[in-house]
Amino acid sequence: MARGKIQIKLIENATNRQVTYSKRRNGLFKKANELTVLCDARVSIIMFSRTGKLHEFISPSTSTKQIYDQYQKVLGVDLWTTQYEKMQEQLKKLKEVNRNLRKEIRQRMGDCLNDVSFEDLQALEQEMETSVKLIRDRKYRVISNQIDTSRKKVRNVEEIHRNLLHELDAIKEDPYGLVDNGGDYDTIIGYQNGGPRIFALRLQPNHPNLHSGGGSDLTTYPLLE
Repeated sequence: MARGKIQIKLIENATNRQVTYSKRRNGLFKKANELTVLCDARVSIIMFSRTGKLHEFISPSTSTKQIYDQYQKVLGVDLWTTQYEKMQEQLKKLKEVNRNLRKEIRQRMGDCLNDVSFEDLQALEQEMETSVKLIRDRKYRVISNQIDTSRKKVRNVEEIHRNLLHELDAIKEDPYGLVDNGGDYDTIIGYQNGGPRIFALRLQPNHPNLHSGGGSDLTTYPLLE
């Protein structure tokens, strides 16, 4: 079947427009390559999509610059002079801006003030005062944050110190760790008055050596020196 003709106008659908662009771009590059091979022609194609993306084809035997140079030579035009002049003018403006900025920096350091008018000096003084205020406010914020952090560290250290003192007091009350109400022995009492040391041990009711009869549940063991 013969291919139907399409109306040449902007494709409204973005997806269809991108697909058509890609297909026709590839077809155009294919034809340019065939022209290069079959006819030994030097072909250069530069394309920009609607999104600004660059697509370029150049014959393998040449370069884009060579094509432009030959184009200028044949037509007798200069494509670079205008652009060069614009670049020189832009460079001149940038140099002037850089010179003014350096001068302002020197003035803020107290140099190059001889040719400054009284009004400019007042404006410079106001700018300096504003800058100093901003710097001072920033410095105070940094110092305040550092103070808050230091206070938190001090509170943490004080809490650790109190816990250590509490543990130290507990160790002083029971230096040998003999008192332990949670173990098998309810109390352990030691006497040391120059005579034999006697320890009174009271066994828990579930102790296997507990006497079955009534009476005291204390068993004394004399320890001889």
